[in-house]
Amino acid sequence: MRILLVGAGGVGSAFAAIAARRDFFETIVVADYDAAKADKAAAADARYVGAQIDASSAESVAALCREHGITHVMNAVDPVFNMSIFNGAAEAGADYLDMAMSLSKPHPEAPYEQTGVKLGDEQFAVADDWEAAGRLALVGIGVEPGLSDVFARYAADHLFSEIDELGTRDGANLVVTDDDGNEIFAPSFSMWTTIEECLNPPVIWEHGRGWFTTPPFSEPEVFDFPEGIGPVECVNVEHEEVLLMPRWVDCKRATFKYGLGDEFINILKVLHTLGLDSTEKVRVKGVEVSPRDVVAAVLPDPATVGPRMKGKTCAGLWVTGTGKDGEPRSTYLYHVVDNEWTMQEYGHQCVVWQTAINPVVALELLARGTWSGAGVLGPEAFDAVPFLDLLTEYGSPWGMKEL
Repeated sequence: MRILLVGAGGVGSAFAAIAARRDFFETIVVADYDAAKADKAAAADARYVGAQIDASSAESVAALCREHGITHVMNAVDPVFNMSIFNGAAEAGADYLDMAMSLSKPHPEAPYEQTGVKLGDEQFAVADDWEAAGRLALVGIGVEPGLSDVFARYAADHLFSEIDELGTRDGANLVVTDDDGNEIFAPSFSMWTTIEECLNPPVIWEHGRGWFTTPPFSEPEVFDFPEGIGPVECVNVEHEEVLLMPRWVDCKRATFKYGLGDEFINILKVLHTLGLDSTEKVRVKGVEVSPRDVVAAVLPDPATVGPRMKGKTCAGLWVTGTGKDGEPRSTYLYHVVDNEWTMQEYGHQCVVWQTAINPVVALELLARGTWSGAGVLGPEAFDAVPFLDLLTEYGSPWGMKEL
């Protein structure tokens, strides 16, 4: 297996650090628009090579694939680049993995009621072409989406005879401080992506109704997260799980709720009010810039906040329905990661590390032949048990509790 890793930011660098401890691949070409950043991440292992890439160009992606004999393209950049990387991999005859699907576009007349272009629609539109070519595009294989989707498959196969709701619930008690120990606002993940998913209309799926939307931050609920994180208010957010799970797992309803907190929600609302969430370029003193790019640029780089971060992050899936014994069941399957541990063990903060470990596990299963397939597939399309077993073998076990 010869992997092209596109993106050497927080998640890409964590991916490189995790994969360096495994032996399932021959080489990884770490590529970034910033060649110095790629070289720095590539220094993690003698099997790595740094390279420069233009992720917005399918031709650039395909050329690098051909130059290095790439078999699998791993997309670790913001989803605005998904289609160029996705198409570049297809052009070069390589398999493809990403952690977020192609972007959505709200419905032009009823954005908070009906879906427009949904997450992943552009990729699923060419699924037949990928299948005919015998190539696999494994989409949404980060932590959320990704591990939560694996949990959905596991719950359907081993825990439930009938599922009422697949409810992804994501929360944390992370705190970032400045040099004087004062708590500061510093997102632990790509601010560009966070704005995209939090301000777009959230999507819900229901049996008999299909996909529909609601206003941002709707249906608040307090969810009690495990391992000391505790109660966190969660709200509806647009996310890929809701677009993926119903395609492969029978359920009556699918939702995604994220524990953002009042401060974060207020900041996002202000950004939207001021138009600073826009991706449309504006001219400022003779220079064209995207307001959202400016917001992301002035905030701390998520890859650098680890040493000043404390706490844990939890990704999981709350499943309700009827158990295999015919009795009502309510179960939360989860994965908790402590920032202190990831910083000590890998030198990367917990949110990017938790995101990065899952595609490494998936690639190892593909290299072994344990997972295989063709077309555009989500994690739900594969057996969950080998994935969860290998995740535990990596030293990061998952958990489960009855609610």
